[in-house]
Amino acid sequence: MRKAKIKSIEEYRSHRLNFSITNRSKDKVPTFKEFARWIDATLCYLRLHANISLLLTDEEEAKCFNLQYRNKDYATNVLSFELGRVDSLPERIIGDLLICPTVVAKEAKEQGKDILSHYAHLTVHGTLHLAGFDHMNDLDAEKMEMLEINILHRLGYDNPYNDKEC
Repeated sequence: MRKAKIKSIEEYRSHRLNFSITNRSKDKVPTFKEFARWIDATLCYLRLHANISLLLTDEEEAKCFNLQYRNKDYATNVLSFELGRVDSLPERIIGDLLICPTVVAKEAKEQGKDILSHYAHLTVHGTLHLAGFDHMNDLDAEKMEMLEINILHRLGYDNPYNDKEC
């Protein structure tokens, strides 16, 4: 797998979150503080702490990860890799997020969404996966969507599912 050049690495620490970003993308992306704010808000809502690394990468690398870990041969918007919990602190999650900015931008344009709102939604979505939430069945999907809506509302964003067909 070819790895894109690293554009930047940033780190953030708070009482709730140890967070780093590796940016291999050439696309314009939200600021480090915005990503940290979205993840921190999700953790606050869930009353969790976390060590999270975020990789912003190109379509080629995102496609390789998606093929390797999900057996799907296309670049996807966000992937979550839950690495576990700290035994002595079960409320602390450990995991990695991968976001492909090119895919995020294409989706936002196709869906007529504000790109920053779409990044916020996908970051919250990925963080919820790290916390153990999923959408493999309708009940779990509804629960996860409600969490996303509530967290995004607290952050000042609209319901990302407003245009969803009933």
